[in-house]
Amino acid sequence: MTSKTFVRTAGLLAGLALTLSLSFPSTHFAAQQGAAAPGQQAGPPGGRGAIDPRVQQRTYKFTDTNEDLPYALFVSSKVSKDKKNPLIVSLHGLGGSQNTMMTRNALQFAEEGGYIYVGPMGYNSSGWFGTPSTMAGAGGFGARGGPGGAGRGAGPGAAVPGAAGPGTAGPGGPGPGAGRGAGGGARGGSTVLGTPNATSQMSEKDVMNVLDIMRKEFNVDENRIYIMGHSMGGAGAMYLGVKYASIWAGIGAMAPATAPAGINPNNYPLDPAKGVPFVIVQGDQDTLVPVAGARLWIDKMKELNITHQYVEVPGGDHGSVLTTGMADIFGFFAKHSKTANR
Repeated sequence: MTSKTFVRTAGLLAGLALTLSLSFPSTHFAAQQGAAAPGQQAGPPGGRGAIDPRVQQRTYKFTDTNEDLPYALFVSSKVSKDKKNPLIVSLHGLGGSQNTMMTRNALQFAEEGGYIYVGPMGYNSSGWFGTPSTMAGAGGFGARGGPGGAGRGAGPGAAVPGAAGPGTAGPGGPGPGAGRGAGGGARGGSTVLGTPNATSQMSEKDVMNVLDIMRKEFNVDENRIYIMGHSMGGAGAMYLGVKYASIWAGIGAMAPATAPAGINPNNYPLDPAKGVPFVIVQGDQDTLVPVAGARLWIDKMKELNITHQYVEVPGGDHGSVLTTGMADIFGFFAKHSKTANR
């Protein structure tokens, strides 16, 4: 077992520009972070956010609902059909889209590391990737008509902060399928803890479908398949990481919103993933996903003797770790494979 805890200075990094508008599109959270209120178009500050042309905008037929669901794909120039290639599945935060995790530094690390790097939509912008979310009804995240299009009552083109609508270039991006009624929000809302919810189940299935598509299309190294995510996506990465532990060579989470996701070390045991390394990056000034939650998971990993790395960023907030944490996540994955984990 190896475990590491790092504390580093956040500094004046470009990641500070990525506010929580990428993750929690409610009036309360947007006001906290100075983001646009629901119903307003919101893209990254400073006009950043245009999608890199190397990122492919794709769709596939989701047979459960007979819909074309979008996903974003970046393939390193080092990927070849003649060799086994590592794969990362990357999950966005609440209100985001398939393009949210296609950040400039993520693409740089994916290119250098020779990765297939894919961003599923997760069925909609608030599907929670299968986790039993407690966000329903909180700040308008109910399953019917939440603000910003989080619920079924949202009309076409309703805006979610951080998810681009027509003519914008926010994290949702202008690519085919991006946004889809504000990041797909018109498909249904979040889930309620302990209550089966079709949207959550379809969110999970979408991720696993996209993974299956990648495995069929590319020569994927089955010893080097990873899952990662930020905020809601961080919770999703931990949830799916444990549920499908046999698939992954590593699990990464930045500011994982596991409390809103309804999971904690007591009600969602890590035991099935005891052989899978974890890396968590968390800002100690995160007012939306408090640092105490990440520390609980790390304490349980220590107790179970799980290989892990914990990076706690002094001064880091919820949005900043999406940028500052990429180096830690990719660096950790580069050190771990199923063969190395044994």
